[in-house]
Amino acid sequence: MPGARRSQVVGRHGESWKLRVHAAPERGRANDEVVALLAEVLGLSQSQVRVVAGRTTRDKVVELSQITLDDADQRLTAAAGSAR
Repeated sequence: MPGARRSQVVGRHGESWKLRVHAAPERGRANDEVVALLAEVLGLSQSQVRVVAGRTTRDKVVELSQITLDDADQRLTAAAGSAR
């Protein structure tokens, strides 16, 4: 969700994760912030996080390198818990 007060991992939304980003969805700023937020939360470099689908929509598909799905899930869960 662009336009949030601050960027954060909100929590699960079905099989997906809901994020809030501060940046407006103009000229790819919100996508860049999604990448930066996920990289920070997951302990990855920004080059290891890539938006592969949904660049112009709210629903995104991201590709992560050098992390297992289980590790990513645990780190996102921890980040969502600390955001409350």
